[in-house]
Amino acid sequence: MGQLNNGKVIVFLVTLASVGMIIENILMGWEFWVTPVIVFAVAGLWAISLSEGMDDRLRKFFYFGFALLMVFYHGVHGTSLFDTALVAVLVMSAFSMLNSIYMINAFLIEYFILLFIHFAGLPGGDPFVFDKLNVLRILLHIFIVLFVHYICIRAINERLYAEEEKRVRDERILANDESMEDFLSNISHELRTPVNVVNGMSDLLIKRGAGYEADSIKTAGVRLSYQIEDIQDYTECKRNKVFIEEDNYMSTSLINDVVTSFRMSDNPKDLELVVDLNPLTPAMMRGDIKKLHKIFRHLLENAVKFTRKGGIYVKMFTEEMGYGVNLTIEMTDTGIGMDREAIRSVSEGMYQANRKRNRSSGGIGLGLFIVYGFAHSMGGFVKIESDKRSGTTVRVTVPQKVTDSSPCLKLEDSFEGAVLFHVRPDKYKVPRLRDFYRSMAANLASGIHVPLYPAETVYEVERLKEKLNASHVFMGQEEYEENRGYFEELAREDIVVAVSAEPDFRLPENSRVVLIPKPLYAYPLIKVLNEGRNVKELNCTESTMKPVFANIKALVVDDEPMNLVVATSLFRDYEMVVETAGSGKESIRKYRDNDYDLIFMDHMMPEMDGVEAMKQIKAAAADLGRNTPVVALTANAVSGAREMFIKEGFDGFIAKPINTSDFERVMLHVLPADSVSYKRRDVK
Repeated sequence: MGQLNNGKVIVFLVTLASVGMIIENILMGWEFWVTPVIVFAVAGLWAISLSEGMDDRLRKFFYFGFALLMVFYHGVHGTSLFDTALVAVLVMSAFSMLNSIYMINAFLIEYFILLFIHFAGLPGGDPFVFDKLNVLRILLHIFIVLFVHYICIRAINERLYAEEEKRVRDERILANDESMEDFLSNISHELRTPVNVVNGMSDLLIKRGAGYEADSIKTAGVRLSYQIEDIQDYTECKRNKVFIEEDNYMSTSLINDVVTSFRMSDNPKDLELVVDLNPLTPAMMRGDIKKLHKIFRHLLENAVKFTRKGGIYVKMFTEEMGYGVNLTIEMTDTGIGMDREAIRSVSEGMYQANRKRNRSSGGIGLGLFIVYGFAHSMGGFVKIESDKRSGTTVRVTVPQKVTDSSPCLKLEDSFEGAVLFHVRPDKYKVPRLRDFYRSMAANLASGIHVPLYPAETVYEVERLKEKLNASHVFMGQEEYEENRGYFEELAREDIVVAVSAEPDFRLPENSRVVLIPKPLYAYPLIKVLNEGRNVKELNCTESTMKPVFANIKALVVDDEPMNLVVATSLFRDYEMVVETAGSGKESIRKYRDNDYDLIFMDHMMPEMDGVEAMKQIKAAAADLGRNTPVVALTANAVSGAREMFIKEGFDGFIAKPINTSDFERVMLHVLPADSVSYKRRDVK
């Protein structure tokens, strides 16, 4: 770009010199036909300069050739002898910007050629008068031209040397960055296997009633597995090698992920979570559900980390577009906020609000950078609005395809009545929480077209109940406890009373009040509106039923014995019959001797890796007339790994540490529907 700009400066200077040449040509009565040639030539130079298609070296050669001709035409006239040195100095100084030594040497040679023409009295030049004054003037001019030539050559060499040093330095920095990213990527890959063992064995201990210690090990293992994923995701974002894996997913699953994560997280600051899901969001979309889950997780963790009091407002909605919808995920907190410099630094990676060793905020500082990287890789963008001590809003918008455009939440057509929302405005220490709840309630009522009326006191509840023929009353735990008797009596009437409370809150025996566990969000509210006081399963339906693969005979192949123990324990929870093999060769032998419904194959194994073992098993299956799915079960979880294994011939892909949701999804995909049954999932 610098050379291109220098070229335009050269053309500008050549244009000015050409104007002067035309004027001198007319005044001195030189060749008349030269003037139109100069005009056309300058126009051609500008056309070449403004054209981005021509090669840079060829463009510079045209500039240089025109300048040579102009200098020669001017210098060959007898009246220009003593001006030739000045012209040579000017062109050498100007063309030194192009960093081409041969051009400077050519202008010097041309200068001496012109002197020779004048000294020899050749045709085209006037004879030189060799008197003392003229000789001294020419010697001075020669010295000046040689000195300027030396300065230009030296300046070019220094610039070229500096550019080469910068190039080498940049390559070294890039190589160091790539080496560090390779190191982080390899470390994260190698750590997946032991973390998988830690998580799996802690699960075994928990099932055997090992107590609090096992829970602590599991919590630490899960946290470590998340951080390993973050390192992997960070390196992929830095390299712009994020691979998008598209699947159909339910909109409610994203919100369920947020709610479940918040419920399971430690919340010593008693933060509130308000979730606002637009009911008109398409029920099913197509995109990278894993990366969307991670975006939600990072945004939520970041908001919780930097919010000391108050809460977090999560909003999800869509905007219809020609290609589908723009899905917007918005996370607003009442935390410490960020200044403009911090917001700018976020997109560059490794930003942390507090880098001191005694900092109170956890994490490794990669979350928001990963959010930026994932959003950009999906064709979306991120916007952050924040001020110091005023909270932060992070808005992520990504395009998604729509596979089911029906609303994700819908009210039954038979619903009648008005809804009262009883919340005391003075109970919130942070006023913005009140605004969060009001916005959520207003957006929900607007989306499902239900009349919603706020009632700040019991008196207003009673007045609106009679006036509007209210059918439902929603309130918080504090409002219920303050007037427990009144609302218990109200619930015995034809009015549904629903209380949003902490998970450990208990209603009186025989109470007809509906209990909605916090955090409050649209899904349980609409279920209460649709089903009344007989409502059940107020969590998203995806998590209430567990698939069971009874009597499915599976072979697990892994060279790490503890991995075999972990996988066997997990799969037997789904009532599968599990056998193991410690190598690829053993798996082939066992497959020929036994009939398996499914094979789980590790990737990196000595002697024969998982890909080769899978291909030989597929060949054996063809010989035996079988059709056995082979699923890759590996710590190789870089972006695009699933597509790579599927392309090799695997029927499915599961990353270590094993995520039960991923496991269930793959099993439902590779197994026949009639081999799957369902039972109620254990809720802890």
